[in-house]
Amino acid sequence: MNEVLEEILFLRNEIKKNNHLYYNLDDPVISDFEYDELMRRLEFLELQNPDFMKNNSPSQIVGGKALKTFKKIDHKESMESLSNVFSKEEFLNFDSKIKKTLNQKKYNEEIEYVLETKIDGLSVSIEYETGEIVRGSTRGDGKIGEDVTENLKTIRTLPQNVKTSLDYFEVRGEVFMSKENFTKLNQERKIQGEKEFSNPRNAAAGSLRQLDCNITKYRNLDILIFNLQKIVGIEFETHTESLKFLNDIGFNASPIIYKSSNIENIFLHIEKLEQEKEKYLHQIDGAVVKVNNLNLRKILGSTSKSPRWAIAYKFSAEKKETKIEDIVTQIGRSGAITPIAILKPVDLGGTTVTKTTLHNIDNIKNKDIRIGDYVLVQKSGDIIPEIICSFKEKRLGNEKIFVMPKKCPACNTDLKKEKNEIIIKCTNLFCRAKSHKSIIHFVSRHAMEINGLGVSVIAQLLECKMIEDFADIYYLKYEKLINLARFGDKSAKKLLESIYESRKRSLERLLYGLGIPLIGLNAAKIISKKFSNMKNIMNSSIEDFLNIPEIGEKMAKNIFIYFKNNKSQELIKKLESANINMNYYIDE
Repeated sequence: MNEVLEEILFLRNEIKKNNHLYYNLDDPVISDFEYDELMRRLEFLELQNPDFMKNNSPSQIVGGKALKTFKKIDHKESMESLSNVFSKEEFLNFDSKIKKTLNQKKYNEEIEYVLETKIDGLSVSIEYETGEIVRGSTRGDGKIGEDVTENLKTIRTLPQNVKTSLDYFEVRGEVFMSKENFTKLNQERKIQGEKEFSNPRNAAAGSLRQLDCNITKYRNLDILIFNLQKIVGIEFETHTESLKFLNDIGFNASPIIYKSSNIENIFLHIEKLEQEKEKYLHQIDGAVVKVNNLNLRKILGSTSKSPRWAIAYKFSAEKKETKIEDIVTQIGRSGAITPIAILKPVDLGGTTVTKTTLHNIDNIKNKDIRIGDYVLVQKSGDIIPEIICSFKEKRLGNEKIFVMPKKCPACNTDLKKEKNEIIIKCTNLFCRAKSHKSIIHFVSRHAMEINGLGVSVIAQLLECKMIEDFADIYYLKYEKLINLARFGDKSAKKLLESIYESRKRSLERLLYGLGIPLIGLNAAKIISKKFSNMKNIMNSSIEDFLNIPEIGEKMAKNIFIYFKNNKSQELIKKLESANINMNYYIDE
């Protein structure tokens, strides 16, 4: 295969996978910066190789899609996504393209731009008829979104009815969570042993897409309206006029930070906004610049997914200095031993950062990072902050070089580094540290989804020897649960009910929950669909798995080895005895 095409296909697959995690599951695994780099590389390669361009490429479509959980809504007006720029040169090029297009169309008047903040939240559309909300939806893929009307109605700053004689209008806004409410929510989740949200955007998205609108109401979301999508009975000449109208009838409309026909002055105010971003009560990750004249917007039009009359300028990653107080190791569910830097607490993007991954020993050596070093930490909407470099000139001589352990800290098994790999692993398939992580994974949302089994509850059950592995969860009894700390009648019954419901999950959820290395949710679904039931999977050979185009050699070996292990077979028998579904079905 052509090397360029191979890279394009790889990038498309990675972006689609991360789009699904970000837009549909609100559970991203890479930073905004890393995602932007993938997209920029794909766009560059497609531009240089137009023969490889496809209409279904993620560079040509909006990232999300409507989930089956919610009723689908066809947008009357497309909800496009903004193109991003990251430098002054790219920003000025945006202005040049607009002027070139308009000159070609014989338009030579001054172009006025407006500058607004770019809030890191979830984009929604709200429709009103005779002044009352009739529909509210998420962006989805830009054409079809999810019906979240009742959840939107719980947002105090969104008027449910307004004084107007207009028959119909539609607004677009950004649902977000303030920094203060985000901190409070994560503190509560930590106390309850639930997984904390990685950033305010994910918290807002996860809160809005709740099946129970009372949960959404409790989360104290906010909204800023940034565009009048459609209106019947009145016309406006400019964007600023439409925002004034919305403010006048009761909406919390996006404030205009600056307005000018001078693109250099606009950029100066973008730089000023970046310097002052911390003063905002909500998280902003950039600036949005739009053509103010609405008629010019129609002339300029859009690409397949983005308006040509607007651009998002993404702020650079935030960097701060702090100190590495220690380096410890963490064991993942796959057995990978990951070095973790314990940091002197530092505030980054409204979050207090106390630790971050160092990934592997090669990364530590390449960056020459030592215990006691002063380091530069970067975060730009990231889930996990990154150490950029150490300040060697600040060393006093008492810094310590970190050495990876040779044996597993939890079970004392020899650690192993596979050929051509940089990750060091514990080879004990049922190491107790891996067991804890494997149970957390097994009960997670995308696996068996057992609510009430947070990290602290699992730790408590392990400590009391009520469970040793994830199969034991299905043998928990009310009489024993009720005696545990923080458990009452209601919480015990609720947990057992969730455990009972999880037994019905389709096979791919169970297969993914087993935590077989390299077998993600998508691979688990492909395998489950191919073999129909667990028995067929367990009796299959490596060659059988390799006959599936999406399954590589390492994946095939991992799944084969897992099911040939006696302990794995015992676990499956225990799950089968607990009446866990072992068949694949299409979950509507």
